Amino acid sequence: MLSHLSFGVADLAKAGAFYDAALRPLGYVRVWDGEHGIGYGPPGGNDKLALFAHDGQVSPPSAGFHLALIAPSRAAVDAFHAEALRLGGRDDGAPGPRPNYSPTYYAAFVYDLDGYKLEAVHQ
Repeated sequence: MLSHLSFGVADLAKAGAFYDAALRPLGYVRVWDGEHGIGYGPPGGNDKLALFAHDGQVSPPSAGFHLALIAPSRAAVDAFHAEALRLGGRDDGAPGPRPNYSPTYYAAFVYDLDGYKLEAVHQ
């Protein structure tokens, strides 16, 4: 259904370093970059997430919004969470089973440097 999603970020270089590291375990890479933006997606593919430098204050969506990213394994969820925290992300749910979602749901939740809520999920 979705083609891509874009986030405005306060510091493109810092956000790029964060997403480079946090998305790597999930199999996503930087597929383009420029002076004012960076795009992430599967290797050799189009961007599914774009970051754009935003002059002024960044305003992430309110409670209830988050971006869920497919992880190829539970280990990838764990690595995503560890990398995000290492680079300044804020924990919002350590890696683990989420049986209230489904019996096979394994996920971790973090906030990025600008306050966007991210989830890595393996099912």
